[in-house]
Amino acid sequence: MAKSPSHRFGQIIGDLLEEIVLPQLQAYCDARGLYLDKKGKRTARSGSKVSWQDRYQNVHDLDFVIESGGSDSVRGRPVAFIEAAWRRYTKHSRAKAQEIQGAVMPIAEQHHWDKPFLGAILAGVFTKDSLAQMRSCGFETILMPYDSIVEAFASVGIDARFDEATPDQEFAHAVAQIESLTPEQRAVLKAQLTNNNAAQLAGFFDSLKKAIDRGVSKVMVMPLHGAEREFAGVDAATQFLTEHDQTKVDDGAFRKYEIIVRYSNGDRVEASFEDRASALAFLGYIGATAH
Repeated sequence: MAKSPSHRFGQIIGDLLEEIVLPQLQAYCDARGLYLDKKGKRTARSGSKVSWQDRYQNVHDLDFVIESGGSDSVRGRPVAFIEAAWRRYTKHSRAKAQEIQGAVMPIAEQHHWDKPFLGAILAGVFTKDSLAQMRSCGFETILMPYDSIVEAFASVGIDARFDEATPDQEFAHAVAQIESLTPEQRAVLKAQLTNNNAAQLAGFFDSLKKAIDRGVSKVMVMPLHGAEREFAGVDAATQFLTEHDQTKVDDGAFRKYEIIVRYSNGDRVEASFEDRASALAFLGYIGATAH
């Protein structure tokens, strides 16, 4: 089924977003010995899409994944998941925000020991509520305003301002203009789009740097001992806690290790293990990428 000119126009802007972010992400990863997984062929996976599996065995296609220890032939540990998206109308922004969350968060949960950075580079029109929703779920989110997109296209002589009343022929004309841009004109367009949003992009990469360059600041290990108490209801459990003597040391049977890892950027990873070997394996996993 052929795509409408308006849909194709939206695709073009989405592609532009990825194009302006890609060189910055690649340079960032190259400087740190990290691998950037992006759309295209890679021997470590099938197809050309950046596909990752979540904890429920569902597969999601993503825009960018930064890996520690990754290469073309080896999939590494994910340290960042980054999505880029464009929306023109506020009525579609919450759905897009939820779509990104639904794809990324289950994968991040699958790799919770790595506490990966979650990022969304958005452009166009998104409501404050949709942005707040993403940020409350741990996403570092920036927005390139609609007017900055229009201004960038104007720099190469293209009118990109439109609304729901814009006829298809105007979209088709804009699409034809964009697709006929010379490499030099396309470079000007991307440079203008980048310059118009330089402050937002700088803030995003600063947050990414803090997350990826973080170091372990503290590790807390709590061996838990003592008999397990079971109660028939809340009242009985409440009475026990009310009467419990916290100063009395209970040296009963070992139950488990609780471990909390705190990072220099404020990130925190918690884990619970019933045997020493598993706890040591966890610390070895954390230590493998600790600074």
